[in-house]
Amino acid sequence: QVQLVESGGGLVQPGGSLRLSCAASGSIFTIYAMNWYRQAPGKQRELVAHITSTGSTNYADSVKGRFTISRDDAKNTVYLQMNSLKPEDTAVYYCNALLRAGGPDREDWGQGTQVTVSS
Repeated sequence: QVQLVESGGGLVQPGGSLRLSCAASGSIFTIYAMNWYRQAPGKQRELVAHITSTGSTNYADSVKGRFTISRDDAKNTVYLQMNSLKPEDTAVYYCNALLRAGGPDREDWGQGTQVTVSS
């Protein structure tokens, strides 16, 4: 059983910052890649940031220069530092991981954490 648990969401004013965390637990052998997605009301879920097992990263154009993804493999945790937040960043943010946990490679999702950017 693998579980991803996000934390760190909340209400922040435009221009503010938040740091999201996602901790993976269970009998995990290897985490290949970890991602942050988001879904705003009425919109499709979109990939925000991606980090590989070697630390390579990619970002959506809309967040480049403002968001930073990082991972702590000792804690099986991925972070998303979000700076200079804009109202259009408002969404539910989901953690996603590609991993191996005693069987075939698998993809797991967290339950989501709400981020609201508003004055």
